[in-house]
Amino acid sequence: MSAKDTILKILKKIAPGSDEVDIYVPENQGAHYATNIAFRLAKEQGKNPAAIAAALARDAKESAPAGFFAKVEAAGPGFVNFYLTPAALNAGLLLIFKEKGKFGAGKSRKDKVQVEFVSANPTGPLTLANGRGGFLGDVLGNVLKLSGAKVEKEYYVNDTGHQVLTLGRSIAAALGLIPDEEAFYKGDYVKEWARRHSALVKKMQNKPMALGERAAKDFLGLIKTAVGKKAGIKFDRFTSEKAIHAAKLPQRALQLFRKGGWVYESEGAVWLKTTAFGDDKDRVLVTSEKLPTYFLADAGHYLETKKRGFDAKINILGPDHYGYVKRIQAVAKIVGFKRSEVVITQVIRLMKNGQEFKMSKRKGEFVTFEDLVSEVGADVARFFFLMISPTTHMDFDMGLAKERSAKNPVYYVQYAYVRAKGILRKAGAGKMVPKTLALLDTAEDQRLVRQLLEFPSVIEATARDYQVHRLARYGLDLAKDFQQFYEKEHIMGEAKDIKNARLALVQATAIVLQNLFAVLGISAPSKM
Repeated sequence: MSAKDTILKILKKIAPGSDEVDIYVPENQGAHYATNIAFRLAKEQGKNPAAIAAALARDAKESAPAGFFAKVEAAGPGFVNFYLTPAALNAGLLLIFKEKGKFGAGKSRKDKVQVEFVSANPTGPLTLANGRGGFLGDVLGNVLKLSGAKVEKEYYVNDTGHQVLTLGRSIAAALGLIPDEEAFYKGDYVKEWARRHSALVKKMQNKPMALGERAAKDFLGLIKTAVGKKAGIKFDRFTSEKAIHAAKLPQRALQLFRKGGWVYESEGAVWLKTTAFGDDKDRVLVTSEKLPTYFLADAGHYLETKKRGFDAKINILGPDHYGYVKRIQAVAKIVGFKRSEVVITQVIRLMKNGQEFKMSKRKGEFVTFEDLVSEVGADVARFFFLMISPTTHMDFDMGLAKERSAKNPVYYVQYAYVRAKGILRKAGAGKMVPKTLALLDTAEDQRLVRQLLEFPSVIEATARDYQVHRLARYGLDLAKDFQQFYEKEHIMGEAKDIKNARLALVQATAIVLQNLFAVLGISAPSKM
């Protein structure tokens, strides 16, 4: 049991009636841990939070195992700060050595979750925005799985419908077989595909949907290569929209909506009462021409996911999908998801020599995600994208990304791992001796130990709120603390016991960094 778990157990014992206890590392880095539970209890009991905090501090120290707390004190208007003895804090290192590659795993999520991400129309190369959602979804899936959930990472392929029809017509226009239109795709990739398959295009020019589907299949193959082999983004399932229609799932969703009294007819169309779920207006499911909308097809997709036994669904969408959130969340509730969330990523700009590359998928004047990964490397692209909250606009600095030094954040973190492994190789570190861990009592020792033991909490918090950038920031903080430890504390020249203790701390650092890299999907290099 970790020190944090022990504190949690103590608080639940001395403060019954509170279902949630928030234990965190205070920003000032004075106390090892703190809690604000007194404010919640004060509201429930109608008492002064400072008085409750003082009582909790007293009772916690009395209820703790011998030698666990160095000090427990009430602070401010109602906080409780916990200071552990070096022995109690260092004991957490034993858990790292016991669990090794499983350190950080938990059971906070026990549901079956589908994470849908990227899902870009297979009408051309992926944009940087697609890549941002790709890295986010990939890592979020890893986090949820590590936290105990059964996870499926899904790419929903829009391989039929208006966009695919437009692609087919764009290809025909690229060979001059039909007049060009403003709405057509203009990229060089369209012209190149048309030239390479000119005989087929001429044969199918009067069947633009079939032509578009044929080209979309090829473009999907390129997308799979870009996200999988080049960017390391892993999908468990590619779900075809065409297959959703073939299984008549949109019609089955419509029947479900009718049965629940959620639809009505107006102006010859069929509408879903999404305003009942907070939407600004009701949405059309079937047009007055009796054609199913994309929204109804998506409803069929949600129904298909639910029927395959998923309790929860997380849908990661780009910045132009804000208006879509309420309506799809309405569908999620009606079809029966226990938990449904939509994450909207913000705009990303690629900066080079102080200039922004303009991005326009239709005209083809954009830097592709694959281009970026090829230029800076998958590790760099992934870490840079993940460093910034997905809800924040981002400028991607190409100069910094191509810097092969500690100035580059991903190299800084990876170098900490390389250095740790190098120390261990040089020392020929043997078996860790638990009794020597009590010797880790300097400020640098203790700061690094505490940072290492935060890893499970970082995973747990991310599984709860999906703020994946927390992991990248944690890596930077851990690398910084390890660097300070390395610069301040001698290892090789120390007496045997303290040398072994610090080598154990170095080894624990390597384990945690390697586990972090596995979640982030970046490599753990042997040298740099």
